Amino acid sequence: MSEQEDVSGAVGPAGAALPEPGTGRAPRPSGAGVRFDEDLPVTVVLVRHGQTSMTVARGYSGSGEPGPSLDEVGRRQARAAAALVERVGRDLWGDIEFPSEVVASPMVRTQETAGIIADRLGLGVRVDATFQEADFGEWQGLTAEEIEARWPGQLAPWHTKADVRPPGGESIADVGVRLRRGFDELLAGGGGRTVVVVSHAVAIRAALGVAMGAQPSSWSQLRVAPASVSIVRLFSDKRHEIAVAGAPSEGWGP
Repeated sequence: MSEQEDVSGAVGPAGAALPEPGTGRAPRPSGAGVRFDEDLPVTVVLVRHGQTSMTVARGYSGSGEPGPSLDEVGRRQARAAAALVERVGRDLWGDIEFPSEVVASPMVRTQETAGIIADRLGLGVRVDATFQEADFGEWQGLTAEEIEARWPGQLAPWHTKADVRPPGGESIADVGVRLRRGFDELLAGGGGRTVVVVSHAVAIRAALGVAMGAQPSSWSQLRVAPASVSIVRLFSDKRHEIAVAGAPSEGWGP
């Protein structure tokens, strides 16, 4: 059987999926989440911002303040992420529509990363605070060691139990409630499109966890590196699909 005859995962040049006969749509590829309907999802390409000085210092940099700009490495990472995202729906993940919208949290680092991606795609950037990072409250700007020294025994359960709130801040479960609302708003805009969302480590972990229906206490087990790309496909029945989780953007080509 030739590749073109295998309708469970037909591929054309450079790995792009071929349309289903008579539909004009690319088929669901082999290994995709199991569906028994023709529902068209909203595909969300989640991109973490590039590196900043706080990334290097390993400080907890949340939504409580605008935060630092990308550093030189972070700008390079953002360009790599833009090059990878531009391939979505072309020669990578050919069953997914090419992005038609870029959304970013209001933080400086996400706005800068999103601007680089949007320029590459020829799109504008819409700001949406739903996708901002967790509010770390009084932990803002502190390292793990500093947090542990001032609030002994609180940081680990914030990550592993997910219902602990920093003073004046959000729990991981709180972030999940917010991300679930963001997904619902994207679904309300109609299926069959791809939206790039530039966000943050904790928020993207929450987005992936919500999509999987996993308990918030497990979300910290997901690796979400700077400028990494994750892809979630949102369906109206909430049986969402995670197509990609935390793929590094550098090394995929120009």
